[in-house]
Amino acid sequence: MDGFSFEALGDLGDHQRWSTWSSVTKGEHGPEPRPDWVVTDDGAVDTELGMLKSGKEADVLLVERAVPGSPDRSSVLAAKRYRSVDHRLFSRDDGYTQGRRIQKSREARAAARSSAFGREVRAGEWARHEFGALSSLWSAGLPVPYPVQIDGTEILMEFIEVDGAAAPRLAQLRPPVATVRSYFDQLREAMSVLARRGLAHGDLSAYNVLARADRLVIIDLPQVIDIVGNPNGVEFLLRDCRNVCRWFASRGLDADAEELLAELLAQAW
Repeated sequence: MDGFSFEALGDLGDHQRWSTWSSVTKGEHGPEPRPDWVVTDDGAVDTELGMLKSGKEADVLLVERAVPGSPDRSSVLAAKRYRSVDHRLFSRDDGYTQGRRIQKSREARAAARSSAFGREVRAGEWARHEFGALSSLWSAGLPVPYPVQIDGTEILMEFIEVDGAAAPRLAQLRPPVATVRSYFDQLREAMSVLARRGLAHGDLSAYNVLARADRLVIIDLPQVIDIVGNPNGVEFLLRDCRNVCRWFASRGLDADAEELLAELLAQAW
């Protein structure tokens, strides 16, 4: 998308709300130390700036969180809002959620029965799983957006931008050979960090990686899987390797998915 602009309203309008920072519990805030740009003021206002992406399971909007009258206390965030199971365009729960457990017994029973409440629980579990993955992996130094907070089925996270516009997906780019090699090294290292933690992205491809100049950022992590705990873990990891290597091969790099898989598995066990 191109650069964005907006005009603040005197009163809260249809696309504004008071900041929800103080209304969520401590465990629903991002990890410390927090980046300086995170706005935690109680008097801040969230203003929707428009849709960034409409996906099959969630929509991502741009939200500016700002303290009125304090231009230095503002930041633009990506707000990822998960749809209920009833309103998704498709469901991929079963393959990814094997080995996961819902901690609260009441919610687990509701999810198993697929009641209306249970379907909301399942949507919330996807959001919580992604927020937990982002928090853990950001703290481990993985190149992922900083997760600001989670509130129900909404995650507020760092907006990855280049010159005021959304950073392009890797799939959109045709970089020079030297940059292609650098990107591959970065992505292989990120996959290695995941593997050493016994994890795989589960849906990694050139469409789930953003390029912020010469650095990559991995996004869309609700399905992060335990390679051992999920009976299909190695298959998901192999698919990640194939998707990644296919793109790099299309850009002229000799990238072998089987070799990458073997390298990652050696670090995972």
